[in-house]
Amino acid sequence: MSDGVIKIGVLNDGSSLYADLTGQGSVVAARMAIEDFGAAKKGMKVEVLYADHQNKADVGSAVARQWYDVDKVDAIFDVPNSGVALAVSQITRDKGKAFVVSGAATSDLTGKACSPNTIHWTYDTWMLANGTGNAIVKTGGDSWFFLTADYAFGHALERDTEAVVLKSGGKVLGKVRHPLNTQDFSSFLLQAQASKAKIVGLANAGGDTTNAIKQASEFGIVKGGQSLAGLLVFLTDVHGLGLEKAQGLIFTETFYWDQNAQTRAFGKRFATANRGIHPTMIHAGVYAGVLHYLKAVEALKSDDGTKVIAKMKDTPTDDPLFGKGRIRADGRKVHPALLVEVKKPSESKAPWDYYKIRATIPAEQAFRPEKDGGCSLVK
Repeated sequence: MSDGVIKIGVLNDGSSLYADLTGQGSVVAARMAIEDFGAAKKGMKVEVLYADHQNKADVGSAVARQWYDVDKVDAIFDVPNSGVALAVSQITRDKGKAFVVSGAATSDLTGKACSPNTIHWTYDTWMLANGTGNAIVKTGGDSWFFLTADYAFGHALERDTEAVVLKSGGKVLGKVRHPLNTQDFSSFLLQAQASKAKIVGLANAGGDTTNAIKQASEFGIVKGGQSLAGLLVFLTDVHGLGLEKAQGLIFTETFYWDQNAQTRAFGKRFATANRGIHPTMIHAGVYAGVLHYLKAVEALKSDDGTKVIAKMKDTPTDDPLFGKGRIRADGRKVHPALLVEVKKPSESKAPWDYYKIRATIPAEQAFRPEKDGGCSLVK
């Protein structure tokens, strides 16, 4: 070990539109993974640092450099916001450290911007597009209008979903881009309404998605015969909206706390430590990623970032949340995805009992084929 301590940095949004779906919950998840790994019993000293990147690439980059150069951080986890994650991935590569992404979505992290020092764990824009986009087009939603967050994540999600819609024989009637953390969606929603598209695709996340859905309800968009497709929706978004407003939403996830006995046990432990808030798939990804990272460090007896990432790829994954899986050469962690539908209020039997699982997408179909990503690490 470089200094006798394994230092893990959790970097995410602690104060803005992604705080509930990542934030301090990701720190809780990282600490649970360290405890379940048994680091203390094995004589391994593991510390967790936390910082808020404020959804700014320059702030995230400055934190990453400070952590790597001064604070001797060995690995960074989470990082929602694709613009920040792409910047941190490059810095991690330059410094020879380790980066395990749970929060960011852009599929470019395992495509043209892939790195030998980065693993993309939980989900990505290709998976979201193919899960949700495919399912909706197959059930008649063949004309789309996109409402897109105007930065790397939104652009990638719109691009990947549009490709699925067109490939499936649908058409895109228009698109409009909105600034991150928008409070007033009225002008964008009016354009979507005027397009008469059957599906209004929300290529945004967190507070932007919930605000758009609330305001779409005020404009009578769904009552007028159009449907909303939440291309990235989290458990905490559904909780914030309430089942009355969120019922019937269809979207793709890779983890749901109420899937089986193991996920339920994790969900209840997590909620107890996180003010009652149940885990999102991002929190689950931080937990599973930290667990697999520590296994690789233990096997190598080293926290050298480049070697640890290579070891993580060589070692099959096995954890209680995502089950058995693997990490490909391009850094993509593969596991099944779930097409879910939000329950009606009458169907929900307990707090946080929000989803019906409509379909399970097998791991090898859930993510973009390795040969199609354009990653230089794929031989």
